[in-house]
Amino acid sequence: MSILERRFGVTLLVDTGAWYALADESERCHGRAVECLDGLAENEELVTTDAVVVETWALLCSHLGRPSALRFWTSLRENSTRIICLQSSDIEAAWHIVTGWPDQDFSFTDATTFAVMERCGLTRCFAFDAHFSVYRYGPRKDRAFTRIPAV
Repeated sequence: MSILERRFGVTLLVDTGAWYALADESERCHGRAVECLDGLAENEELVTTDAVVVETWALLCSHLGRPSALRFWTSLRENSTRIICLQSSDIEAAWHIVTGWPDQDFSFTDATTFAVMERCGLTRCFAFDAHFSVYRYGPRKDRAFTRIPAV
C-alpha cells in the first residue's frame, strides 16, 4: 500500500487523456471515461500531477477554449483533487526513464508522471495513453502500472 493510500484511501492517478476525454463529449473515449469515473468506489481518491494539470489546461484551451479549461480547473478545486507537485528528483528520474527507453516516445509529462507514481508508490492510473501499459519499473523492470480502463 502506498503512502498516499495509507493516508487517503484508495488512490487513482488521472492522466491528461482521461481528463480530456471527460471534458470533450466528441472525444472517442468520452463514454468510457464517464463510465470509468462513475464506476469508481466512493473511497477512491483521484490524484494528478502539476505537469498533467498544465498539459490538460493547454490541451483544453487549444481544442475547446478557455471556458472549458476553467471548468476543468474548477472541478479539480471543487472535488479536492490532490495535485502532486514535481520534485527535482522526479525530473531527474524522468530523464533516466526517457533515455532508458529509446524505442518509446514518452513525453515529458509521461516520464514525470511515471516518476511520481514510483516515488509515491502509486500503481493504478486512469489513462488512455498506451505508454502506461508499456512502461515497466522496479529493480528488474518487471512491475507495471494497472491502467483503468483496461484495454
